[in-house]
Amino acid sequence: MFRKEFQAIYVMWLREIKRFIRSRSRMVVMIVQPLFFFVVLGFGLKSIQLPGMESKDYTQFIAPGIIAMSIMSSSMFTGISVLWDKQFGFLQEVLVAPVSRLSIIVGRTIGGATTALFQGLIILFIAFALGIFPASVTGLFLTLVFMVLSAFAAVGFGLVIASKMRDMQGFPLIMNLVIMPLVMVSSAFFKLDTLPSWILPVAQLNPIFYMVDGLRGSLINADNMFPPIVDLLVVSVVCVVMMGLGSYFFSKSET
Repeated sequence: MFRKEFQAIYVMWLREIKRFIRSRSRMVVMIVQPLFFFVVLGFGLKSIQLPGMESKDYTQFIAPGIIAMSIMSSSMFTGISVLWDKQFGFLQEVLVAPVSRLSIIVGRTIGGATTALFQGLIILFIAFALGIFPASVTGLFLTLVFMVLSAFAAVGFGLVIASKMRDMQGFPLIMNLVIMPLVMVSSAFFKLDTLPSWILPVAQLNPIFYMVDGLRGSLINADNMFPPIVDLLVVSVVCVVMMGLGSYFFSKSET
C-alpha cells in the first residue's frame, strides 16, 4: 500500500520536473526577467544611496528581493499547471487512480517547490557572478532554508487560487493583481521607512516582506528590519498555513 503511495508521489514529482525542463520558454523567462531587473535597476541605479542604506550598492540591496520575486512567480506556473490539467481531463484521470488524493497533492507540491527552488538557485548563482556573496557560511545555509520555505509557500498559494478558478486566461491577471502589490511593499526595491508611516504596519502583514527581509538578513547581513530568526518563524508559519490551505482546497476542488 505504502509503495503505491510513494510511487504516486514520485510520478507526480517527476512529471512536474519534466514539464519544467521541456518548457524552454519558461526557462528563458525565468533567466531573462531577473537579469532585466539586475541590469536595469541594479546597474542603472548602482551609484544611488537610499536613506539609511547599509548595503555597499543598490545591486546588493535588491538581490534578495529578486530571488524572492523569482520564487513567488513559480506560484503562477503551479496554478496554470493545475488549470491546464483540469481543462484537458488529466486531473480527473489521476484522481480516480487507486491512490490517495494526499499522495497526488504531495507529489505535485514537491514537484512545484523543486522547480521554484531551482529558479531561486539560478538567481542566487547570478548574484554570486555579480559579486554578491553570503556574509557567512551560516548566512548561506539560512538563505537556502528561506528559499525552501518560500518555495513551498508559493506553491501552496498557487494551489489555493487555482483550485477556486476555471478561467485560464484570467488566472495570470488575478495572480499579477495579487502578487505585484505585495512585492512592491515587501522592501524588495526600496526601504519601507522611506514611505509614509501608515504603510509600515500594512507591509508587516505582508508575508513576502518577511521572505525578503529574511533573505536580506541571511545573505548580505544588512538592511534587514528584523533578525533572521524572527523572519524565519513568520515564514515557517506562512509556509505551513499556505501548504495546509493549498492541500485542502485542491482536495476539495471540483474537476
